[in-house]
Amino acid sequence: MEPKSKFNARVYSRLGQSGSIFGLSLVEQVGKYPVKVLSSDMSVTAGLDRFKTMYPDLFYNVGIAEQNLIGVSAGLSSEGFKSIAVAQAAFISMRSFEQVRQYMGYMHHNMIALGISSGFALTFFGNTHYAIEDLSLMRSIPGMVVLSPADAGEAVKAFECALSESSPVYIRLTGGLNNPIVYKEDFHYQLGKANQVYNEGNDITLFATGSMVYMAMKAAEILCGKGCGVRVIDVHTIKPLDYDIISDCKESRLFVSVEEHAVVGGLGSAIADYISQSTCFPPLYKLGVQDMFSTPGDYLYLLEQHRLTPELIAEDVLSKYEML
Repeated sequence: MEPKSKFNARVYSRLGQSGSIFGLSLVEQVGKYPVKVLSSDMSVTAGLDRFKTMYPDLFYNVGIAEQNLIGVSAGLSSEGFKSIAVAQAAFISMRSFEQVRQYMGYMHHNMIALGISSGFALTFFGNTHYAIEDLSLMRSIPGMVVLSPADAGEAVKAFECALSESSPVYIRLTGGLNNPIVYKEDFHYQLGKANQVYNEGNDITLFATGSMVYMAMKAAEILCGKGCGVRVIDVHTIKPLDYDIISDCKESRLFVSVEEHAVVGGLGSAIADYISQSTCFPPLYKLGVQDMFSTPGDYLYLLEQHRLTPELIAEDVLSKYEML
């Protein structure tokens, strides 16, 4: 989809993913779509202050009641509004899962659910607040579109694309302010079509999503320095998955999925579901949050526990590659 907002990677990065969507893009979309924005007491955290000040009649704070958030959003959707529900990713995906399944899935309401602070973004809040199952849950719902942008600029494009969709959409947002930049210049974004963001050979293909796209690119630089040919694919759409680009990479000797999400049920599982139907693909090595509860700490400490820093990703991928 062609961009609707002027692309400024540095500004987007400073504001973060949710700040760029709600502080900049959403304001520009008022009048183009009949939007109603609802939050579970997350307006400040999500960067919605500017919007609710400018358009108080378009904003509702339902309080810390995520199940009601989805229910009220569905009601507004049934009246012809484009309802946008905002909550922390852990709670909009898990606490509200039944409501999301019924209203967005079964009843197919034209809604957007945005999960902020996904992955380990809430650091010292602990395991109760880590959203590492949301992709697995959301992609299991029939008819649901699931988006996981790599940086703040791509988050804006994903949001603007979601506004024009008639299907229910879940957008997984991660990180805070000063979000690492993957796309320094404007680029073409199309729902369901992954982007190659690094190309230095095809020995190894790293399929990454969300915050791990940047980490995968840094890991690829390390691997190339050790003589491996590597490319990195930004899988910004988890569902519908881009099967074509996976097939285009099948001459690689090793596939690797990298995600700040549980290795059970996320991007890696989605790729495995597809390639398991054929014998023409290389083996898939899944990197992500291991099947364990984490010891709370700062963001880097959490990533290191699951070997999701560039150095550790490169070390593990190289070890697996040398075993082939």
